[in-house]
Amino acid sequence: MKVLVVGYGSIGKRHIKNLSTIKNMKIIVNTKRSKDKFLKNANCVTNSSLELCINEKPDFAIICNETAYHVNTAIKLAKAGIHIFIEKPISNSLKNMKKLQNISNKNKIITHVGSVLHFHPCIKKIKEIIEKKELGKILSVNVENGSYLPDWHPREDYRKSYASKKELGGGVILTCIHEIDYLYWFFNKIDETSSYTKKVSDLDLSVDDLSSILFLFKNNIIGQVHLDHFQIPNSRTCKIIGTKGTLICDLELNFVKIFNVKSKKWKTKLKLEKYNKNIMYKNELTHFIKCVKNNLKDYNDIKQGEYVLKIALSVKKSSILKKKVKIIE
Repeated sequence: MKVLVVGYGSIGKRHIKNLSTIKNMKIIVNTKRSKDKFLKNANCVTNSSLELCINEKPDFAIICNETAYHVNTAIKLAKAGIHIFIEKPISNSLKNMKKLQNISNKNKIITHVGSVLHFHPCIKKIKEIIEKKELGKILSVNVENGSYLPDWHPREDYRKSYASKKELGGGVILTCIHEIDYLYWFFNKIDETSSYTKKVSDLDLSVDDLSSILFLFKNNIIGQVHLDHFQIPNSRTCKIIGTKGTLICDLELNFVKIFNVKSKKWKTKLKLEKYNKNIMYKNELTHFIKCVKNNLKDYNDIKQGEYVLKIALSVKKSSILKKKVKIIE
């Protein structure tokens, strides 16, 4: 197979590293960094022209350039009949989203929006527990994702990254959209949201670095989400309260446990020792390649990615208007 990787930042490099372990996978990279040592060692073909890369007729492409350029890049690829994996978030606005949908449908393009936490064993375990109704009727969920942005990629200047620049699609809500994404995956559609989102730290950013969010799901579950770019040490947790028990998950310590209301005891459902996070990236990639090879529709396609983006944009709108906002499907 032949793959095109558009963009060569940290996530692009991760994908290239994982792709290079797949037998008979030819890798083309759309980047200006043609003399990069890593790319040479991975036997990648490089070109700074997206059009010339498209002329190589790749079977699929992974879009991991800056968020603001995702949709326009995807449109060019879909027009050429290339299947598309778009890194999260799908975009920073809804502009040209319908155009991308129409072209993808017309050309029968298989699409996937980055949702790597769906492939994390702890998140998969929570999904399984919810579907088995082990917690009874779900009443509320509380999620936190806090980390110090300069520590994300220590060898890079965080001030130059897309995450810190509004025009490139940065900001804590879009950058940390994984939490919004997996809550939608767990509990389906959201009716309305209210939030308080702003820049509060001393970090050199042109975007918000804190968001405190409330969700009312259509099934009447109340959700609370805390996102920040300044917390030390990292905190990434999920707490779900149901009529039969309470679930706690810690994605830093990699465990899921449940308190049973009847037995009044905690039970560990999953505990991972020294979990290698790259495994979930590999599994997501394997999943998408399987869809492409077998011409299967992906469950997390651009339609799903667009809905998650609508939620995120509604969160931002709520903070600006200082009132509740309905999520429009």
